Amino acid sequence: MPEISLHNLVKAYGKSAKPAVDGVNLTVADGEFMCLLGPSGCGKTTILRMIAGIEHASGGTIAIDGRPVDCVERGQFVPPEKRHVGLVFQNYALWPHMTVARNVDFGLRLQHVDASEREARCRDVMTKLRIIDYADRYPSQLSGGQQQRVALARMLAVNPGVLLLDEPLSNLDAALRLEMRAELRRLHETFGTTIVFVSHDQWEAMTLADTIAVMEGGHLQQVGTPDEIYARPANRFVAEFIGNPRINMIPSRDRKGQETDTASLGLKLTERLPRDVPIDVCGIRPEDIRLCETPADGALPFTVESIMPTGGSWVIELAHGEDRLFHSTQSRPRVRPKDQIGCLLPDEALHLFDGSGRRMSIPGYGMSAAA
Repeated sequence: MPEISLHNLVKAYGKSAKPAVDGVNLTVADGEFMCLLGPSGCGKTTILRMIAGIEHASGGTIAIDGRPVDCVERGQFVPPEKRHVGLVFQNYALWPHMTVARNVDFGLRLQHVDASEREARCRDVMTKLRIIDYADRYPSQLSGGQQQRVALARMLAVNPGVLLLDEPLSNLDAALRLEMRAELRRLHETFGTTIVFVSHDQWEAMTLADTIAVMEGGHLQQVGTPDEIYARPANRFVAEFIGNPRINMIPSRDRKGQETDTASLGLKLTERLPRDVPIDVCGIRPEDIRLCETPADGALPFTVESIMPTGGSWVIELAHGEDRLFHSTQSRPRVRPKDQIGCLLPDEALHLFDGSGRRMSIPGYGMSAAA
């Protein structure tokens, strides 16, 4: 399967407009399952459409299997139908007047594939995606998950080297999304296709992708495995975007830029560091906070404000003066609101960021000791 390479990719809608994609450099390896993750408007779908050839790049180069398919400097542009990529739209885009079988073999008919081969390939892919029993039905007679599988089967039948998925699970309910996530993993393992998946749902990205590329404002923020993105976020945006409940952020300075008061949690944490280290914010994941019902060295006094069950886990709101932290646990809490409790915030669990939001690498902090 081919590799996809993006070099200094730019897309701007108008000369004076801020680029929707601004200088992105990214490589999707042969057979890799990559997710482009970010909030709405960050440029992830625009990148997918440029790879597919639906959008023209304003600058930079896109290469598939080492062959430039869009190079602005050289004036090269390969049309979509010659790129050997398959694009599955968010709304599936099935032909309502065609049966499932006809929808699946639609691309093969356009390629003038022999009837016997066409039938064999369609039957094979429909069997693997468990929709062979619906071959004579129409899209309106299918559930959302079944329609999703038909759209995937239509693309896989033509055997594209690259499969592009534009938020294909966003229209499904929670149960169907879980089913289709497992389906996509099986599909990738079965076919070994290079997949680029666009999503704003961090849970989908963490459970599906081999590699995640986090985007914001048209810029690539970090590329790494789900574990790398979660354990060592490159900057404050990535740290806050990934994780549910979201990471606790503890400022070392107040809104006027002054040192926080002596009772603040931020000051207590930054006092552990050398004075010349310009820490702006300390972050800690909710699950990394340790509760101590009995006195312990280094434990800070907190008050339990509230306990929120989330189904299988609990989120506990903790107060230290004006500071608020959220702790998550999968064990039923033995504390109650208004209880006084000690909390440990281990150095190795603290993520440190400077005034520009960049991660600060300090030995012993932010999982570096455990890495």
